Amino acid sequence: MNTARKFWQVPSVKNGTRSFSEGRRWIMKRHFKGMPTMEDFEMKSEPLPKLKENEILLKPEFWSVDPYARIYPISFGYKLPMTMLGSQVSQVMESKNPKFPEGSHVVAYTGWRDVAVVDPDAVYDTYGKGPTALPKVSAAITLPKGMSRSLLLGTIGMPGNTAYFGLLDICDPKPGETVVVSGAAGAVGTLVGQIAKLQGCRVVGIAGGEEKCEHLVKELGFDAAVDYKKKNILTAVRRAAPAGVDCYFDNVGGNISNGVMMNMNMYGRIAVCGAITGYNDTKPVLYPALQPTMVAFQLKMEGFFVWRWMHMGRWEEGLNQMTRWVEEGKIKNRETVVEGFENLPAAFIGMLEGKNTGKMIVKA
Repeated sequence: MNTARKFWQVPSVKNGTRSFSEGRRWIMKRHFKGMPTMEDFEMKSEPLPKLKENEILLKPEFWSVDPYARIYPISFGYKLPMTMLGSQVSQVMESKNPKFPEGSHVVAYTGWRDVAVVDPDAVYDTYGKGPTALPKVSAAITLPKGMSRSLLLGTIGMPGNTAYFGLLDICDPKPGETVVVSGAAGAVGTLVGQIAKLQGCRVVGIAGGEEKCEHLVKELGFDAAVDYKKKNILTAVRRAAPAGVDCYFDNVGGNISNGVMMNMNMYGRIAVCGAITGYNDTKPVLYPALQPTMVAFQLKMEGFFVWRWMHMGRWEEGLNQMTRWVEEGKIKNRETVVEGFENLPAAFIGMLEGKNTGKMIVKA
């Protein structure tokens, strides 16, 4: 089903023998200062309680590590120490909740937990509050035969909907226009470019390294790719997009985005999904003011959280469309897979360092 996997080997964390009467979780001990380190995390084992009414026992199959988990805790007032943020696809092993029968599967944002007893209606420390709050436990959609449930954390999950709604609703690309996406080799960027191609657009991806740029063009069908590690962005984008840039899907911010914006066409549209280049800065960084460029080219820029479309009742629209495109072979998936719950911190740090191509997944 057009899913390519690359296994990324990391030194395993040894945790001795484990009892199935216990559950494990990774704790974020303190706010990150610069790039997260292993010292910022602690694994805890806890007895598993007997199920009460409405509770379910979950056994994860896959966990996701995502950039939002780097910035959410300090940005939105999470109290530390706390269970590290993250989502998982899990099987329901036991149930006292008729909505989640034994043997079914769920997507849960209950953090970096191994086997755990969960109340789907409860509020956990990983959720947060308000419009940026993470969703409660939900039933996993049924995938066509042959598709891995890991896609529920990637192409047919939150990253897929981020690409789908962020590009189509905010950038609103038209056939023949040029779309540029930064962070193009990541979980969201790889999908943005492919969706833009399905809309009849010229697509330019910005990524770090020759291997990633080659992947975008030769495997995913991007028209051009720019290696930000080797090239002046302003000049390179101008060459890759000689007719100018109509839509920019921004995953990174910083100087890369400034270079793209200087190539925007009149009335260009910009969807701001993230600013990962600055997530690990330890000191404020000054960038050129955006307003002169926005006025000169009459640009429209809008930031967004993908949960907006969940609150609007459109979440399944995106999941269903992404599923169809994958099934039809119109969207290709790439996963970088790390094995073992013990290696979640290493996978998270590796993702922030750009070690992944496509979605970074941790397999149980």
